Amino acid sequence: MMGAGKGLDPKDFSPKHFLWHFDRGVALITLNIPERKNPLTFESYAELRDTFRDLVYTDPVKAVVITGAGGNFCSGGDVRDIIGPLTKMNMRDLLDFTQMTGDLVKAMRHCPQPILAAIDGVCVGAGAIIAMASDLRYGTKQTKVGFLFTRVGLAGCDMGACAILPRLIGQGRASDLLYTGRIMSADEGERWGFFNRLCAPASLLEQTQALAQSLVEGPSFAHRITKTMLHQEWNLSIDQAIDAEAQAQAICMQTADFERAFAAFMNKEEPIFEGD
Repeated sequence: MMGAGKGLDPKDFSPKHFLWHFDRGVALITLNIPERKNPLTFESYAELRDTFRDLVYTDPVKAVVITGAGGNFCSGGDVRDIIGPLTKMNMRDLLDFTQMTGDLVKAMRHCPQPILAAIDGVCVGAGAIIAMASDLRYGTKQTKVGFLFTRVGLAGCDMGACAILPRLIGQGRASDLLYTGRIMSADEGERWGFFNRLCAPASLLEQTQALAQSLVEGPSFAHRITKTMLHQEWNLSIDQAIDAEAQAQAICMQTADFERAFAAFMNKEEPIFEGD
C-alpha cells in the first residue's frame, strides 16, 4: 500500500488481499475468499489497516463500503493461516499480532470517512469486529454475527470489543455475546441497534451503496467532523463535549456548504453540497 502523503488518488489503490473499487466518491472494499467465507490472513489484516490509514489523505473518497463476496461477510482469522501459527509463537510475536489487529480498528475509527458495512451470512470473530468498528451496519435476515473468542479459549476483549460493543447494544447484551460466544441473530441485532437496517440479500449491497452515495452528496466535510466528534466524545465529560461541539460547529459555519445551504433555503431549493 502507498505511504502517507497528502492528496492520494483512490484510483491508484491496488490492494493484493481484497478487492477495491472507487466510483463517485464511494470506495468499495470486498473481502474476497468466498470459498472459505472470506477469512482474514496476516497479510489482509495489515493491508486493511494500511488502507484505512491512507484514506485519511484521500480526499476524493467521501464514504467507504466494506462487504464480503459469495454471500458471507467474514469468517474471522483464518484457522490454517493464523490460528495454527499463533499456537507456536512466543509472547513478543503474539503481542505484535494482537497490537496489529487492534491497529486495524484504530485505523477504521480514525479514518475520517463514514464506513458502512454490508453484512450477509457469516460475520464472526474478527469479521464481527470489523462490522462493529464500522459507522453504519446493514444486514440481512440470514446474517449471523458472533464474537467467538471464548469458544477457542480466548477472552472476549479482542480488538476493542469490550469498549465498543457495549456502546452499541448495551452492557448486558454485550456481556452475553462476549462471555458465551453465541451467535446473535439478525432480529436481535436489529432490535438491539447493532444493525441500522435489515435488507433482502439481493438488495443489501445496493441499498448500502445508495446510503453511502447519499452521504457523498451531503456536506462531506461536516460528516468528517461528525465522525471525529462521535469518536472523541467517548472520552469527554458532558461539559467538555458541549464545548468541543461548539468549536466544531463554529468551524462548519465557516464552510461554503453552510452558505450554500442558506442560499438554497432562501431560494426554496435543495442545496447542492461540494464538501468545502
